[in-house]
This record gives sequence, C-alpha cells and structure tokens, in this order.
Amino acid sequence: MDDLETRELRYFVAVAKELHFGRAADRLGIAQPALSRAIRQLEHRLGVQLLIRDRRGAALTDAGRVLLREAGTALDAVAAAARRTRRAGDEKRPLMLVTKAGASHELLQRLLVAQASEPEAVPVEVVLCEVGEQARFLRDGRADVAIMHRPYDDLAGFDTEDLYVEGQVALLPAGHPLASRDQLTLAEVRDVPGLPIARWPQLDGTYPDGPGPEVHTQSQLAQLVALGKTLLVIPASSRAWQWPDHVAVPVVDAPEVTTVIAWPPSSRSPALASLVRSAKDLRLLGWVHA
Repeated sequence: MDDLETRELRYFVAVAKELHFGRAADRLGIAQPALSRAIRQLEHRLGVQLLIRDRRGAALTDAGRVLLREAGTALDAVAAAARRTRRAGDEKRPLMLVTKAGASHELLQRLLVAQASEPEAVPVEVVLCEVGEQARFLRDGRADVAIMHRPYDDLAGFDTEDLYVEGQVALLPAGHPLASRDQLTLAEVRDVPGLPIARWPQLDGTYPDGPGPEVHTQSQLAQLVALGKTLLVIPASSRAWQWPDHVAVPVVDAPEVTTVIAWPPSSRSPALASLVRSAKDLRLLGWVHA
C-alpha cells in the first residue's frame, strides 16, 4: 500500500469533523464530488470503511475514529516539522513558551527574569492558551516549550522536568456560605446545591458527566463563578486571575498538582536547553517548591 498523503488526510479530517460532505467541501474550497471520490479512494486503499453515508450526512465507523485520531497526530507532526525548520533558519527567533492564561504566574515571572539574565539569552515569547491546549501547541510546532500541570495536562511523549508541587483551592462566589470557611474537603464541594462543580476536559479531550458547565475558557469560567453558577477546584497558584467577586478556600484532601516544564524530545535547541536549566535552577534555589 502506498504511503498516505497529507492532502487526503486533510480531506478526511474535514469530513470527519463536519460529518457532512457538502460542508467539508466548502471548508476545503473544493467540489463535493471530488471530495467524495478522494474519500472513497482512501477507503479502497486502506481496505476499510471509514464513514457511513446517508442523505443527512455521515458518521464515523470504528476505523474512521482511529484514522481521525492518527491523522490529527500526523498532520500536527508535518506542520511542526515545517515550523521548526523555518525557525531553525532564523538565528534571531524568540523561544516560544506556551502556558494556560493565569496559571503558574509567579513561576513564569521568575523564569523570564532568570532567563533574561543569562549570557547571550534568546528572547522568550509567551503564548497564552486556554485549558488543555499546551500539548497541541507543542505537537504542531507553534511552541517550543510549555508550562504544564500533572495530572491535568497531556504530557504523553514529552520530556519534562518537575518544578514544584502544590495543593488546590476551591474558587467560590464571594457571597456563598462556603466562602467563609478556612478549609474544605472534596466531599463538601462536589455536591453543593445550586452550585455544581465545573467540569475540566480529560486527557482525551472529552468531559466527564455531571451537571456543572464544561470549562472552555478562563474568562467564561471566571464570570460563571462570579455569577454564582459554578465553583471549581484549581491549583493554588492559578489564583492569579481571581476576581474580587471570587474567594479561594483550600481543599485539604484534593490531589496535589505538579507543575512541570515540558518540551518535545526531538528538540536540540541550545536556547531551549538554557531555559530548562534556568527553570531547574529556580527549583534548586528554593524559588519554587519541588
């Protein structure tokens, strides 16, 4: 069997996400008959059915779901190769560091200061992302390095260095009775009448069942807490984006969270190695607590 082409993978991913050939064709800017032929040729070459078609649209088969996952990884790798190659040819390019908005704020500040003091330091450009996006930025080459959190973030396939371990807090509306407590337990925050706990994405990107809202953006979450629509449990250092309408209360039995610096194992960048050394030095000097 011939190798798969990036073009046909892009075609399949568009159909798999839209579940409709007409909308996928519009998205790709090609004619629908040409797209249909390309997908049928792909199925023929692979020897499996990827999509179940009917007049209303399409649905993925088990094989189609596997290819959607694998195609995303493959296309990310191709995009990453192009981006990293272009950046490698630019000696003055900054190092791209991605982190969740509001997370590990003090660590990030100290790391940028420490790195800037290094001889011949390469500038570090900070890319702020939403919940669970750092892994995608690393895999597709938009970022060189990331600040991430175990066990919440997807660290599969990356090299990492642990920086510090911390507890978690419940972020509550300021007027709620629980906001006056000195500490809480997970049992106390899991079933609060009228204040369901927000749901974070799991490592596979899906959300657990529950009555609370799905967390997509920090601003959405902050406003929902302020309005008394939800509460959440987050690492204590993520309180940097706390509003005056919020109160943070320690959750004494919540799992500890480890902040790590992560990067693709294929990287040979001296600038990246220097940044990782700066992060490790902060930990060794006691500026962050490992």
